[in-house]
Amino acid sequence: MSFLQPMLLAALPIIALPIIIHLINQRRYQTTRWAAMMFLLAANRMSRGYARIRQWLILLFRTLAIAGLIFAISRPLASGWLGMTAGGRADTTIILLDRSPSMQQLGPGAVVSKLETGRQQLAKTLETLGSTRYVLIESTKNVPRELNDPTDLLNLPETEPTSTSADLPAMLQAAHSYIAANQSGRTEIWICSDLRENDWNAESSRWKSLRDSFLEFSQGVRFHLLAYPRAAPQNVAVRVTDVRRQQTSEGVELLVSLHLTREGDSDERLAVPVQLEIDGARSEINVDMVGTQYELKDYRIGLTENQKQGWGRVSIPADANPADNDFYFAFDEPPERHTLIVADDPTNVRPLQLTASISPDPQAKSVATVVTEDQLGTVEWEQMALVLWQAPLPDADVAQLLTHFVGRGGRVVFFPPRSTSGREFMGVAWQDWQKPPKEIGIETWRSDQDILAHTLSGTSLPVGELQIREYCELSGEVTPLAQLPGGTPLLARVTTDHGGVYFCATTPAPSDSTLATNGIVLYVAVQRALALGAEALGNTRQLIAGEQPIELATTWERLTGDEEGLSTEYAFHRGVYTAGDRLLAVNRSAEEEQASLLADEKVAGLFNGLDFARVDDEAGTINSLIEEIWRVFLAIMMVSMIVEAALCLPKIRPTQGAAA
Repeated sequence: MSFLQPMLLAALPIIALPIIIHLINQRRYQTTRWAAMMFLLAANRMSRGYARIRQWLILLFRTLAIAGLIFAISRPLASGWLGMTAGGRADTTIILLDRSPSMQQLGPGAVVSKLETGRQQLAKTLETLGSTRYVLIESTKNVPRELNDPTDLLNLPETEPTSTSADLPAMLQAAHSYIAANQSGRTEIWICSDLRENDWNAESSRWKSLRDSFLEFSQGVRFHLLAYPRAAPQNVAVRVTDVRRQQTSEGVELLVSLHLTREGDSDERLAVPVQLEIDGARSEINVDMVGTQYELKDYRIGLTENQKQGWGRVSIPADANPADNDFYFAFDEPPERHTLIVADDPTNVRPLQLTASISPDPQAKSVATVVTEDQLGTVEWEQMALVLWQAPLPDADVAQLLTHFVGRGGRVVFFPPRSTSGREFMGVAWQDWQKPPKEIGIETWRSDQDILAHTLSGTSLPVGELQIREYCELSGEVTPLAQLPGGTPLLARVTTDHGGVYFCATTPAPSDSTLATNGIVLYVAVQRALALGAEALGNTRQLIAGEQPIELATTWERLTGDEEGLSTEYAFHRGVYTAGDRLLAVNRSAEEEQASLLADEKVAGLFNGLDFARVDDEAGTINSLIEEIWRVFLAIMMVSMIVEAALCLPKIRPTQGAAA
């Protein structure tokens, strides 16, 4: 049990007052032994037992009455979350609200989502606890916003669901910066989340620095986690994996590939009607889904000759999570894919040029151009989709050119130079070359996403067949996509807001690896990076919710999609939009469907050493997390006073009448 006014519990010793008065009264009289009185006492000894019990009961109920009064005015709290508050009114209460698509999952038999449940529970709970200041940090912008009171959580558009994944470390960093900048007093941080691994990023090195930073606050920071970890078995999510417009001898057609994912481990056959909409025209196909995955590749939809650009949507019937039941896409004639190659070792130029210039799609033309660093100023960067860089890392003006290129959605893959220069790009630098005694293979790699992922048919790339003869070590914060024995990154990605930056720790030269001779992995990785970079060149874009590339920083207009989003938040909501002369399709990230729940021990480890409490709940439970129970103690006080008064009444003796 906890209390809103714990300082008043200091008055608890007052409950000893009746006992003290009783003891004082016991010592007010001295006992003198007198034979006649001793005889009378001995005669009355049989009736003294009840009198003594009665006196003890009177003392007990007097004590309970005082204790009940003290507990009542201390405003005790009761709930399933015992010890939730440390006591006292917080100076600042910060709410971290996860608005990601998985938070739109509905409860069993309910029409209320996890997010709506969390908002209502937080509003009721925080209104009971009270605070001097309320601050909201929601998962799209990670910017602190002060609230008038907790009920604002129920009304603000910034607390409504979105299609954007959350970044809990970034949200906590924003909370830390707010506390430090405002020199807040006693602070409580409330986290409302469903514990998806992709939102928490538990393996990030940011967590350790965050823990250490919060421990440095002298005023104390207490963390409360309101978690909704329950999954939704049988929930089905749909995603479009590829869209291509192509010209054939029979006319123009659109090839649509899609992927269905079902939660749980059921092998039961499930019939799923899939509705396809192209520029408002609808059709439907039925698919039989067995297991947890279903892939439909290159489903053909006929187009008219003048349909060069357009949009579409794939939908499935409503289920436990409405946020993953549709997926939007845009299509256009494929633009030319231009690759820029900068290499200081001639043996690397030819393999890189071949992998970049041979397109897997006959409709998409690929061009690879080799230049030196001195010629970069004459490059038409607005036409480039990919840069393959095997030279000392850029600095000064060249680094600025590449940074701007990445910012507008381009991709860069760095290969190590023969002579490392100590330069850095985006916080990453080449270290020393290493030559193992014998060839080594790749121990682990990411096959679930990015440029080494499985093919659309589910076949894995032969990454494990590659042999590495020499490699260059990396320094800096990167996300490994492939690792050598011992955990050394072979292929890694740098976290960026837009575009993509990769570092490959070896080269295609035969003296360094079998990347060229066993060229499948190199070809697929380069072509995938090229395709991602080419998306920024055409008049249509497939965007992950939350992305707003620099070149699209214009006013967006909605054609179709989520009607709940404000115009200032279009980039966070699924749908199709126009930005200038470009057509944009916005959807949730792939991680939203693949992420598993963060294990309980990992959650506890992330807050190790901090003042942390957690409660698990489920969607549809709208009751407050806590309730004040001072009325119970007030009732105890009143009952105790009534019983004490009854015990103090003199014994009623029968009236003695006249003898008959």
